[in-house]
Amino acid sequence: MTDSDSRTDGGSTTSASMPDFGDNVDVGTFSQILEMDESEDERDFSKPLVLNFFDQARETFEKMDKALAEKNLEELSSLGHFLKGSSATLGFTKIRDSCQIIQQYGHKQNVDGSPEPDEKACLAKITEALKAVKKDLGELESLLKRFFNVDE
Repeated sequence: MTDSDSRTDGGSTTSASMPDFGDNVDVGTFSQILEMDESEDERDFSKPLVLNFFDQARETFEKMDKALAEKNLEELSSLGHFLKGSSATLGFTKIRDSCQIIQQYGHKQNVDGSPEPDEKACLAKITEALKAVKKDLGELESLLKRFFNVDE
């Protein structure tokens, strides 16, 4: 069997057809999601899962914006934790990492886990991370909509 033959032994079938997502996506994790599809043409498992993630992320960003305006660090930490988990499950590394920052500073902790008692500093770091994660989501969504052949 050659690498171009279809694999039936549970091995990866996506390496040849996987575009370069750069540091946006952990290819190993994302490949496992794609392996759940019965058809590479239809992508009936992975496609709705990914597209629903983008909807969920935008809803979460709205909640984060509100919590940021209210200076509600506890809510920001909770929302960061929630979206970090969803993005990690799909292998969306840049989004996961920004959400980790939001979660940490929401707990009044630096990224290394040391205390950060200055609430203004925490809110500033969260503001930066939220701006970055929104930009990263837009880029990732464009890449994945192309991958799944979805009109933007």
